[in-house]
Amino acid sequence: MMNLESVQVMQYQLRLSGSHYQQLKQHLFPGDGKEAVAVALCGRHERQGLSMMLVHKLMLIPHEACIRTEDNVTWGTEVLLPFLKEASNPKKNMGILKIHSHPGGYPYFSETDDAADADLFSSIFGWCETDAVHGSAVMLPDGRIFGRAFTPDLISYPFDKISVAGDEFKIWEHSIGAYTPDDFAVRTAQAFGDGTYAKLKRIKAGVVGCSGTGSPTIEQLVRLGIGQLVLVDPDEVEHKNLNRILNTTRDDADAKKYKTAVLAERIQAFGLGTEVYPYAENLYDSINALDDLISCDVIFGCVDSVDGRHLLNQLSNFYLIPYFDLGVKLEADGMGGISRIAGTVHYLQPGASSLLSRGMYTTKMLLDEALKRQDLDEFNKRLKAGYVHNANVDRPAVISINMQLSSMAVNELLNRLHPFKFEQPRNYAKVSMDYSDGSICNEAEDELVVDDYQVKYAGRGDMQPFLGMSDFSTLSK
Repeated sequence: MMNLESVQVMQYQLRLSGSHYQQLKQHLFPGDGKEAVAVALCGRHERQGLSMMLVHKLMLIPHEACIRTEDNVTWGTEVLLPFLKEASNPKKNMGILKIHSHPGGYPYFSETDDAADADLFSSIFGWCETDAVHGSAVMLPDGRIFGRAFTPDLISYPFDKISVAGDEFKIWEHSIGAYTPDDFAVRTAQAFGDGTYAKLKRIKAGVVGCSGTGSPTIEQLVRLGIGQLVLVDPDEVEHKNLNRILNTTRDDADAKKYKTAVLAERIQAFGLGTEVYPYAENLYDSINALDDLISCDVIFGCVDSVDGRHLLNQLSNFYLIPYFDLGVKLEADGMGGISRIAGTVHYLQPGASSLLSRGMYTTKMLLDEALKRQDLDEFNKRLKAGYVHNANVDRPAVISINMQLSSMAVNELLNRLHPFKFEQPRNYAKVSMDYSDGSICNEAEDELVVDDYQVKYAGRGDMQPFLGMSDFSTLSK
């Protein structure tokens, strides 16, 4: 007799970048009240219990090439050939998504849709000789998307979660249970609305770096009622950082406990319902931590290293995850004081600008840090000769500044779930604080340099080597 508890329930997800979402919305609703259609070539992410489709390229089927009515659209599928050739390449392992509109707002697949999908996907599976799913989706006039994944035997399963990583975060779930705000969270719901609180309860957030800005970020997310947290940091609690890691003690430092283990233990003790998944590992060495971050709805990067920031930026782009990068800069005056206090919150969305294109670091700096990680002796030789830089040095650290910048980042998250600022969220792609002169300024995504590499690989998903990075050429993904 089968043990039902041992049966793995598969979850299906669909992700889009903000840019692709806007292109689809404009194309599928041209204003004439008739259905329209588009096709996407999708990257994939497959792990135990999760099958994810990631929109990588769009093909907007021209309106004039279709027969369009208020409740039907007919089109010649021969235009799919370029996408089918890529999807059928076993080395690429990509999927096909069909998405059309229901201008009348009908929130289900119609019988006509069922027949059209059965015909289309039987042909697609004839081209693609894999068991991986393909998908069909519908966009409604308010921008909401619902959809389903098809298996090779043409059985369909609803996408459990569909998300958009754009100027605003959009998440639609197939099945949402009723909720009642906990006593501790009533005021959060009052401030940002029941809808925002409900979203927070269902969000899985990753925080990489659990010390300076990471610690207060974790604290705020838990107190706001975040559903799940993935914590990544390879270091132990030390006496020197007790002054900036919330909820740590001298006993933790004496016992050399890992930061992630201590914080996970304290969060569970709060009893606020947040599930925690701690990883006391370096991201470059942990496929499990990387896998768990990929499943997150948003990531906060609270690391100092160039290569750590670069990895997180690439991860968020390949897997269509909204990413906040936090950085504090305190410059010592050489006389025991601080001459300048500054910090920046970068919001990175897939297929747009990157930390590299924003000038946060150079390719040379990235190569230097890769050398330090891979061959420390050679790095030290070059450092002594003045050929490489050394970014990882101890700097002044003040918890009040870390907490202020962390609060700015968390408020940017809230602003993208429930916009409350006078300006649109797109105008806050970069927020810089200079506490020395009392200024806070913001820059819009449109003012920043687009990274062509990010555009090329947004939504690419699983590939070899992982993220296209030679660092992972021996890491099985």
